[in-house]
Amino acid sequence: MKHKLFHLAHSRAGDKGDTSILSLIAYRPEDYPRLCAQVSAQAVKALLAGLVQGEVRRFELPDLEALLFVCEHALATGVTTSLRLDAHGKSLSSALLEMEIEMDRDIDTRIPTHAHAHTPTQGS
Repeated sequence: MKHKLFHLAHSRAGDKGDTSILSLIAYRPEDYPRLCAQVSAQAVKALLAGLVQGEVRRFELPDLEALLFVCEHALATGVTTSLRLDAHGKSLSSALLEMEIEMDRDIDTRIPTHAHAHTPTQGS
């Protein structure tokens, strides 16, 4: 069964020049390994193929249960010169959340009330 990422995570976007930086942050710690397994740089590149012209690199941030995607040549030359309606690329984070991944179970599609009240584990 497939579920869209917005049921499992939230996303933020930032930019620097012609590079868009997208974060994907799991709502629940138990979903982070599934995000790591299924949301690859290649999958994000394919999803954003019409918008991201360059390389997509993925970085894992396990202490935050988050993935970070650096998307090069994603803003049509950069914020100050782009003719795009969304020159900052903020909508790319919404597009990322539309990606579907396989789940072996049905999920509670309500956002947990404790979403991202990150409690450090012992030793961190």
